[in-house]
Amino acid sequence: MKDFSKGPAARQRRLVGIAFVAALHVVLIFGLMTGLSRKDIEVVRAPIETKVIEEITKPPPPPEVAPPPPPKLEAPPPPFIPPPEIQVAVPPPPAPTITATPTPPPPAPVPIAPVTPAPVASAPPAPPAPPSLLAICPGYKQILLDGGFPREARRAQLDAGEVTVSFTIATTGEVKNVAIVKSTHRAFNRHSIEMVSQFKCIGQAQEVTGVLLPLTYNSQ
Repeated sequence: MKDFSKGPAARQRRLVGIAFVAALHVVLIFGLMTGLSRKDIEVVRAPIETKVIEEITKPPPPPEVAPPPPPKLEAPPPPFIPPPEIQVAVPPPPAPTITATPTPPPPAPVPIAPVTPAPVASAPPAPPAPPSLLAICPGYKQILLDGGFPREARRAQLDAGEVTVSFTIATTGEVKNVAIVKSTHRAFNRHSIEMVSQFKCIGQAQEVTGVLLPLTYNSQ
């Protein structure tokens, strides 16, 4: 059998392949020497732009505003109805009266009948009634008129008042133990005591105790 691999055609193909490989090596060496490979490397090493893509965040929703409360509806005030006018007739102020009330005599003892009959003692006679205050203390009315309306009552914005004064008339005519029995306001008390203490009285056989003097004050 004939071997064609050792013929001239095979040798020719082998030589062509060797020459092609040699030419390829020559081209590669030439390229390395002339820097063609560097340009390729620089192209490969071109800067790569990197961009950071941030996530787009939505803005937070606005806070919810609570609606204002509805206004309170108040009931309208009731209509004003003026009260009817009532005319009251004011009686005129009573005139000041001064009376002296003497101390009543003690009651007569009740006789008790003993076992054996005995004469019953008669009750002591009642003391005579004291004379009127005008007879005992002449001029007392003028003292009351000159005293006028108390200043303390005016400062207290009082227009009227009543006071009852109790005092004792000594045997020398001196007025003592002046006290307030009752009063509508204390603003009248000191003025009343000062006026009664100025009385000039006439002494009697015995002291006149428990004399009551009602006083009525009116600023008008």
